[in-house]
Amino acid sequence: MNIKLALLIFVSTINLIIIQPITTSAFPIYAQQGYDNPREATGRIVCANCHLAQKTVEIEIPKTVLPNSVFEAIVKIPYDKNSKQILGNGLKGPINTGAVVILPEGFKLAPKNLLSEELKEKTNNVYIQPYSITQENILLVGPLPGDKNQTIVFPILSPDPNQNKNIHFLKYPIYVGANRGRGQVYPTGDKSNNNAIVSSQNGKVADITSLEKGGYTVKIEKRNGETYTETIPPGLDLLISKGSEVLTNQSLTTDPNVGGFGQTETEIVLQSSSRIKGMIVFFFTVTIAQIFFVLKKKQWEKVQAAEINF
Repeated sequence: MNIKLALLIFVSTINLIIIQPITTSAFPIYAQQGYDNPREATGRIVCANCHLAQKTVEIEIPKTVLPNSVFEAIVKIPYDKNSKQILGNGLKGPINTGAVVILPEGFKLAPKNLLSEELKEKTNNVYIQPYSITQENILLVGPLPGDKNQTIVFPILSPDPNQNKNIHFLKYPIYVGANRGRGQVYPTGDKSNNNAIVSSQNGKVADITSLEKGGYTVKIEKRNGETYTETIPPGLDLLISKGSEVLTNQSLTTDPNVGGFGQTETEIVLQSSSRIKGMIVFFFTVTIAQIFFVLKKKQWEKVQAAEINF
């Protein structure tokens, strides 16, 4: 009985220490838990609901791929490596990155046994996962240390139309979204501490008190003599001082957000090998025909010149 109890305590502890922090702090989990599909009907990727600042993102893929082949989708997430973001506890820390890649139906993450040694090295220590069991064509990664992951390589396996009747040799769109840094809004709708604090009313700063755990309380006196208090969480820098006049919606602190979200799209062609072979045969046939045409023309010119001399 003691062994069973000890085992139960051990499993519960592991769940609290390991599993719970992942589900609450890893931003891809937010999208997976809240949305069946990360791309809305408007075309916007849902990460933009929490990461409000707009940033750039780039993706590099081959123009065409053959069926049942492995290729790289390279997502670039640029930002200033010297930047530090405000963490949940108010301290400054490194920036994380993450990305979501929405592939055409049938495309999926390439299994490790199909990766080359070079591709294995590029994707080492990068855990990429499908969005859900039924959506293997949507891939998520993150949060990752941003200083080492401004470029993320996704190894992709293309489908074979001969094995899936829903797949055709066509041009397909690929959508990608990538963020750097923490969001400004939680999925619950609550604001994170990664926001500037604004005044809710007009007035004059009567007093500023520093708190023991960090942050401030700012007392603002309204024109009718009443006072109200604004609480400033740790990590934010004040823009006002005692005696400052403030207006409604005026920023009382600097904006701590140094990250943001960006999305873009591109296209890829699933090419048939028989079409390529046919094109090569066609070009070869045309080239040979042109050569024989030139030779025939030269021969005809010689015959015509001989008749004139005769």
